[in-house]
Amino acid sequence: MAEDIIIEMVDVHKAFGPKQVLKGVNLKIRRGESMVIIGGSGSGKSVTIKHMIGLLAPDAGHVYVDGVDVAALGERDLNQLRRKFGMLFQGGAMFDSLTVGDNVGFALREHTNLSKSDIEKKVKEKLKMVGLEGTESLKPAELSGGMLKRAGLARAIAMDPEIILYDEPTTGLDPIMCDQINDLIVSLQKTIGTTAVTITHDMVSTNRIADRIAMLYKGEFVAVGTPEEVFASTQPVVAEFCYVGKVIRQTEGLAGR
Repeated sequence: MAEDIIIEMVDVHKAFGPKQVLKGVNLKIRRGESMVIIGGSGSGKSVTIKHMIGLLAPDAGHVYVDGVDVAALGERDLNQLRRKFGMLFQGGAMFDSLTVGDNVGFALREHTNLSKSDIEKKVKEKLKMVGLEGTESLKPAELSGGMLKRAGLARAIAMDPEIILYDEPTTGLDPIMCDQINDLIVSLQKTIGTTAVTITHDMVSTNRIADRIAMLYKGEFVAVGTPEEVFASTQPVVAEFCYVGKVIRQTEGLAGR
């Protein structure tokens, strides 16, 4: 039976001036899985996911989403393709002047013909899913860091995306809130059937949420596999980076997520 691949990167190269960031990246992401892309600062993680959503075009190679070559699309078709995606930005990226409810409903107002009451209903539903019932009238400045992340997640799922991209979702949060965000990522993947692509250097989070891990090093994927497979790698650069995750897995006696 053929794999159901929702995102595929084929020999993708990207440079910014003389700096070669991606050097022939190849990656397949299966529909419905949680793929975690790890790597140190400057390894190309953010550049990789920007190619997936069409914010960057490869200098060479191809990025396919549902079999469609992203770089070949015109602006109108690219905007349509992007509706398959939701994205949780590192800092939440909320509009300070809008209420939480208006932030979550922003894309629904801009890109759908839903009535005001239907939008309000959907906003309430998404906020409830992330544990933020009753926060519609608050401003982002009134939320804690963890609440901002959850509000950003509610906005990311407002349009019922097939794919959610998470950009360092636990950065700046305390360990308890990190656990809550990780649990939300896993829960949403299971309950609404999304494909999750997370970029992070947090091996605790990686251990919690990954079905598979792909490690970027110097612009190339040097390891792709299940957590067990990647944590067991004997490649020095992979073994060193994954040491924390391996210890956590051994300590907790986890055989999987």
